[in-house]
Amino acid sequence: MAVPPVRVLVLWCPDWPVVAAGLAAGVSAHLPAAVFLANRVVACSAVARTAGIRRGMRRREAQSRCPEIVVLGADPGRDARLFEPVAAAVEELVVGVEVVRPGVVAVPVRGAAGYFGGESSLMELLAEHVPTRTGVECQLGVADGLFAAMLAARRSALVEPGDSAGFLASLSITELEQPDADRGDLVDLLRRLGLRTLGDFAALTERDVASRFGAAGVLAHRLSRGLADRPPHRRRPPPELSITEEFDPVLDRVDAAAFVARTLATKFHSGLAARGLACTRLGIYATTEQGEELARVWRCAEPLTPQGIADRVRWQFEGWLRAGEGVRPTAGVSRLRLDPEETVAGHSLQLGLWQGSAGAARGLGDEPMLAAERAGRAFVRVQGLLGPDSVATAVLGGGRGPAERVRSVPWGDRPEVSSEPAAPWPGRLPAPSPATVYTGQVPATVLDESGAPVELTERQRLTAPPYRVAVEDGPERQVLQWAGPWPVTARWWAPGRQGDKARVQVLLDGGGREQGDLALLLLLEEHSNPLWTVEGMYD
Repeated sequence: MAVPPVRVLVLWCPDWPVVAAGLAAGVSAHLPAAVFLANRVVACSAVARTAGIRRGMRRREAQSRCPEIVVLGADPGRDARLFEPVAAAVEELVVGVEVVRPGVVAVPVRGAAGYFGGESSLMELLAEHVPTRTGVECQLGVADGLFAAMLAARRSALVEPGDSAGFLASLSITELEQPDADRGDLVDLLRRLGLRTLGDFAALTERDVASRFGAAGVLAHRLSRGLADRPPHRRRPPPELSITEEFDPVLDRVDAAAFVARTLATKFHSGLAARGLACTRLGIYATTEQGEELARVWRCAEPLTPQGIADRVRWQFEGWLRAGEGVRPTAGVSRLRLDPEETVAGHSLQLGLWQGSAGAARGLGDEPMLAAERAGRAFVRVQGLLGPDSVATAVLGGGRGPAERVRSVPWGDRPEVSSEPAAPWPGRLPAPSPATVYTGQVPATVLDESGAPVELTERQRLTAPPYRVAVEDGPERQVLQWAGPWPVTARWWAPGRQGDKARVQVLLDGGGREQGDLALLLLLEEHSNPLWTVEGMYD
């Protein structure tokens, strides 16, 4: 059904992740800068783009093209926190502000345009008001529907009513791939089929699109035609779907709010799922101890998962609690309410035929719930009893040593890789990795056949083969086999850098003991006094 979309105004802050990171780090806007995640560019400034930096580029390639580029880390919480003053500035003039994502807000046009004398006057007013209040540059666009309005904002365009399809027709098919909607595979397939523009895709019949590309393709096809992404849901969500929580003591720290958000998100999502619904517009309403009312609505292109709900609550609390003087609330939050402002049918979240529990498969009457979901709920309950750090997920990243490659992330936080595991990493220890990695230093003594300490030469070689090893104050053991060294030279260009490091694998004789031979990973750090430590132990 062709649903006429409503008129929407979108305010877009270009390169917002870079702008937010630069503001937090005190980096000048005139310097080339880029935000990296897993050693790839996720956003870059206009100055960096003139030097040839592009999204998806590896960090090494970006630094080779622009050696002076400022490297910044990705932080969604920081982006949301620093964007809250921008959303508040828009809200000073227009009601009904919805945050699409940090850097993008959408507002309904109809009422505000009538009050301020037309859509063009409204755009001019906001374009002057927001930079004056926040110091952040922005672009605005108006069109029928959120998707067309977002693309209009990137071009500072006002698309006349009914002309959205014509405006979209000449744009590249890659415009379907938005940060809040993962359509990379679909866009790649459409390009390989010869569909280069949104108009090419819109010219196909909806029946053909549905039979070839499924529900995701139908949604993208509607957007390409300038239609609403989904039919309007006239039924107002019942009040019992909202969830309210009282806090004593009050929430005045972001980490405590993030922990509470995970529990509430799971409960909120379960209530919707029980009625076959999913939330696409989330209202977050808070009351402080002093009676201050805080409110924000988050709009999402796809139905929100429990993780997505928790993320948005955490981001919003960062924006409220870490705002500047005179903007942030004067007291902690004593009451929080989550409202499903807009819901859609949750059929896309329904379990597959063979994804039920083992009990259900055997006819034992157990409800069809994924094992991962049951485990997740148990982990959240453990965190509620013992604290957010009591359950952690090991995330494998890049690095040279085994301890550098693994970091623990509290359960419920997004397990983002901080460094690319597949990068070259010169000096990386070859497989297999040790089964046990020690967190503290376990000193060791490594001697050669003459009894002299084994050290590292300037050419990154051992002064002599290891012959005997003593761990801490234990007895010396003879080395049966050894391999290495694997040298690590870090920050060789930096003045006052630390000494070099090298790793050595050794197999020690058990000496007739019951425990048998012992395989260790030893680390030699070259300082004023060379230091050997046990970094890991092999099974």
